[in-house]
Amino acid sequence: MVYRGLGFFPVPGLGLVLLCVVLGAIRSYALELNLTDSDKATCLYAKWQMNFKIRYETTSNHYKNVTIADNGTATYNGSICGDDHQSGPKIAVQFGSSFSWSVNFTKEMAAYSIDSILFSYNTNDSTTFPEAKDKGIVTVYEPVAIEIPLNNIFRCKSLSALKKNDVVQQYWDILVQAFVQNGTVSTKEFLCDKDKTSTTVAPVIHTTVPSPTVTPTPKGKPEVGTYSVNNGNGTCLLATMGLQLNITQDKAVSVININPNTTDFTGSCRPQTALLKLNSSNINYLDFVFAVKNENRFYLKEVSVSVNLGNGSVFSFVNSNLSYWDAPLGSSYMCNKEQTVSVSGTFQINTFNLRVQPFNVMEGKYSTAEECSADSDLNFLIPVAVGVALGFLIIVVFISYMIGRRKSRTGYQSV
Repeated sequence: MVYRGLGFFPVPGLGLVLLCVVLGAIRSYALELNLTDSDKATCLYAKWQMNFKIRYETTSNHYKNVTIADNGTATYNGSICGDDHQSGPKIAVQFGSSFSWSVNFTKEMAAYSIDSILFSYNTNDSTTFPEAKDKGIVTVYEPVAIEIPLNNIFRCKSLSALKKNDVVQQYWDILVQAFVQNGTVSTKEFLCDKDKTSTTVAPVIHTTVPSPTVTPTPKGKPEVGTYSVNNGNGTCLLATMGLQLNITQDKAVSVININPNTTDFTGSCRPQTALLKLNSSNINYLDFVFAVKNENRFYLKEVSVSVNLGNGSVFSFVNSNLSYWDAPLGSSYMCNKEQTVSVSGTFQINTFNLRVQPFNVMEGKYSTAEECSADSDLNFLIPVAVGVALGFLIIVVFISYMIGRRKSRTGYQSV
């Protein structure tokens, strides 16, 4: 579920207006909010994506897992600018009647802190928690204590997870600044530890990228994995593929086969965009962003990656100007043969047995596939056509030669 919406909620005593906008553009965030005080000056700004994985026991003494993502209509009652002394800023989000989430901020001298996170869910919701054995509200409290210099905006693009009891909270693409000075959101970023280790800055994106100068060492085919994204109403994205990453950094080549058995996945679905996010022990994130074009086709628009390499460095890159895996809406894209997605001159993804459908998934199953040219049954016609053309050319040359030779003999007889 991707909770999004546009809401205005006054808070007594502050004349506070909360504006919450969910972006519809590529590389958008599930939630973006701007808190303003009684003077209409920004006091808190935030963008982020999050989901929650909950494990619960059923009446048959088995355990089930449910993922709560950020899809639907959220409310933000209780979000406040706060003050420097008694009560600090707070972001509060409610997902219907069964889920609520909040984060508190505190201030000390020349810094502010993301103090704590509170998440509550109600297992009386039989739609989300069918056959739940224990009924009632469950609350998970997580002290965070991330200290950020004042007039800095906190950024954490990498995936972060908080695990406690039966709940795993996942956050990524975070931008947040509390205690905004003079109503202006800072452009100075304070990075989380995972983002600080990145040694490669995402470059300006070009439509055409050169091929790498170093040829990767051949490696066996990766195992094919199946990935899916749920939006609360069922499966909204399906992907089946074997993935091999080819990374060149400092003239060293790394070939990484993604193991689907040790890879976590999440994502989100919107009318015009869809996101599949993969991560594992050495992959901070590998994001595939799909988009709709001309209202009747979809394609792979963006790939972003952050990988921990064996030498202790981190390779990070993003290209939001791609055009791969193009197919009509309501269908899937399939390419069984090896295909290469050239993200940049230093980063390519080889895919094997690929099939993907990021929109209009019906009953959790793939729709009719549009095959890539490499899989097409008509491929055999290309060498046949070339052979026929060459044969025809040889015949034409031979006939021309014979006609010319005959004319020459006729000339000799006249003499």
